[in-house]
Amino acid sequence: MMRSTDRIKTTHAGALPRPDDLRRLIVGADRVVRIDTDEQRARLRSAVTEVVGKQIEVGLDSVNDGEFSKSSFNTYLTDRVAGYELREMSPDEAPVRLKRLNMTNRDARRFGDYFVNRRLFATPGGKLPVCVEPLRYVGHDQLKRDIGNFKAALNGAAVEEAFLPANTPGTMEHWLRNDYYKTDEELVFALADLLHVEYKAITDAGLTLQIDNPDLPDCWGIFPEMTVSEFRKYASMRVEALKHALKGIPRAQTRLHVCWGSFHGPHHDDIPLSEIIDLIFAIPADSYSLEASNPRHEHEWRIFETVKLPEGATFVPGVVGHASDFIEHPDLVADRLERYANLVGRENVIAGTDCGLGPRVGHPTIAWAKLETLVAGARRASERLWKK
Repeated sequence: MMRSTDRIKTTHAGALPRPDDLRRLIVGADRVVRIDTDEQRARLRSAVTEVVGKQIEVGLDSVNDGEFSKSSFNTYLTDRVAGYELREMSPDEAPVRLKRLNMTNRDARRFGDYFVNRRLFATPGGKLPVCVEPLRYVGHDQLKRDIGNFKAALNGAAVEEAFLPANTPGTMEHWLRNDYYKTDEELVFALADLLHVEYKAITDAGLTLQIDNPDLPDCWGIFPEMTVSEFRKYASMRVEALKHALKGIPRAQTRLHVCWGSFHGPHHDDIPLSEIIDLIFAIPADSYSLEASNPRHEHEWRIFETVKLPEGATFVPGVVGHASDFIEHPDLVADRLERYANLVGRENVIAGTDCGLGPRVGHPTIAWAKLETLVAGARRASERLWKK
């Protein structure tokens, strides 16, 4: 795993801006990605090569494939799993089900007028995935394609780390109604067995596995009736399922990314990091990436005055964000990095982003400018930290 031994290293959280021509070629009107033709496969392959080169050009030490082949990090696995069927939702069921998916439910109690006509979340193709038989993984070809495209793009490239993101059992559970398994726990552990296939293929290929785990904090927003103790019990079972999925996966090749859903909205009622930091650090990873620069969570750096990183782990605070199209100043980025370096050790800090910038800022040029300022800020912080 990458460490900041002589300077602050840099990475990002995943999704990058998809080229316009690739988007037009592979993304349907229902927002589902389809890669079936030779033309689509060839353009995807060349786009991955281009985005790896762009990340290197910007100066990032850790790069990925841009997540170009995925409809979204939430729903891409609907193409890789069998055992469910897509059903049209009835007029009565649709609003109930969409509320069950919506991490803005807690905020909506106070800011309901704000969310009127703001449909932030939807099911794949407007239909409801329903589990009707034992789930099984059938995405081997897509997974092999993604790994192959990425490794081809990395051939001869000088990078310190190459990572591929993958989903978590709890996040998959959000988008799947259960009509087969006896309990939610049975369903979540079945999803963990599926995801183990992806995790193992990524690490067997010599790549770093990034686990995207927004479901840990965002379930708090989905279920506004829960107390903190009830939520922690709910979340703990899903943490255990994720640990089950990670059995046999090298910890040294695993990093965990956690965010609060990353939707543009109030986030007034996000669960505080202090209530879940122990659950996050219970997940076996060598690096922990957290949303850390947006206006609702930046102050939580103080937690690290008393909370220690797991032994041997690195910390990837988001020091540029997606909450607005403002481009952070490099000195602000440097200040944020120095703050964490003074708390957890400069060698344990890696500069990152709050979440994937590609789908969340106003234009691709802004996403890339934010990554440029991330690199510039890391260099300024390094100059000061290594003079001490």
